[in-house]
Amino acid sequence: MEIRTERITKATNKTKNRFFSNHIISEYGVLIALVLLVVIISLLNPSFLKIDNIMNLLRQTSINVILAIGMTYVILSRGIDLSVGSILAFSGIITASFVGVESGNMFLGITLGIGAGVLLGLINGLVIAKFKVTPFIATLGMMAIARGLTFIYSDGQPISNLDNSFLFIGAGQIMGIPVPVWITILIFIIFSILLYKTTFGRHVYAVGGSETAAKVSGIKVDRTLIYVYSIMGLLAGIAGVILTSRVSSGLPQAGTAYELDAIAAVVIGGTSLMGGRGRLWGTLVGAVIIGVLNNGLDLLGVSSYWQQVVKGSIIILAVMLDRKRA
Repeated sequence: MEIRTERITKATNKTKNRFFSNHIISEYGVLIALVLLVVIISLLNPSFLKIDNIMNLLRQTSINVILAIGMTYVILSRGIDLSVGSILAFSGIITASFVGVESGNMFLGITLGIGAGVLLGLINGLVIAKFKVTPFIATLGMMAIARGLTFIYSDGQPISNLDNSFLFIGAGQIMGIPVPVWITILIFIIFSILLYKTTFGRHVYAVGGSETAAKVSGIKVDRTLIYVYSIMGLLAGIAGVILTSRVSSGLPQAGTAYELDAIAAVVIGGTSLMGGRGRLWGTLVGAVIIGVLNNGLDLLGVSSYWQQVVKGSIIILAVMLDRKRA
């Protein structure tokens, strides 16, 4: 009897230890992966940890963090948005056309650029919520529409010679920290509060968990989806303004494949593609991992083509792990 009790106790302890290990990996695995990645790249190339490189890394990563925050909302609602890169480009080209040195009106340009992003995001939401078009198809169509509008508006040419006050947004620093990083921190705080401390945030999780159950419980699913895709358009517009300022030009080809990095950051951060489960801090870490990978592989002289292979492989691996956890 004592032997049997001892075996049961050992089995119980073993189960508890396994559960604790799995819990640690599930909750903090992405953070551990980031630390290991930084250590490995630093050992391979010590210049990675130089302050100038870190500031450049943060400046570059800020764009993807902003897009990934919006993409987190979308994926939590069991959706996807393939149009964010094209919306970013359209917002950027609209902004650039109003902030030139000769006709410079920075406030108007930024307002119209961000407004264009919100409008296209709103259209995505209406098509998905009201006409029941699957998010993949709706946003795939918008990706082509927004990119086409960008080339039509700019006649396929970059818009440069922008006002210096506007360029401060992308290239300036405040207390030694790049302005885009400060903007990203503010956005992260605002949308964390919106997701975790408001009724709307709970509705986003509920819709992603089960749209049918959300409807039964009285949640206005259509309105929630429209808001979600409008938020994505808003953040794509902001990212477009920052990128335009950083590169000192409105580029019609800007934002190409940016949706890949945003989706990768969200999935790596632990948000489930099945919706209803995820966290913004994980997305933040996931975006930093993508940024560290891009920066580190550049320092190590790895071809950009292989970087795409690495990111694609990471997405597949992250989805496989998510399915295993589910």
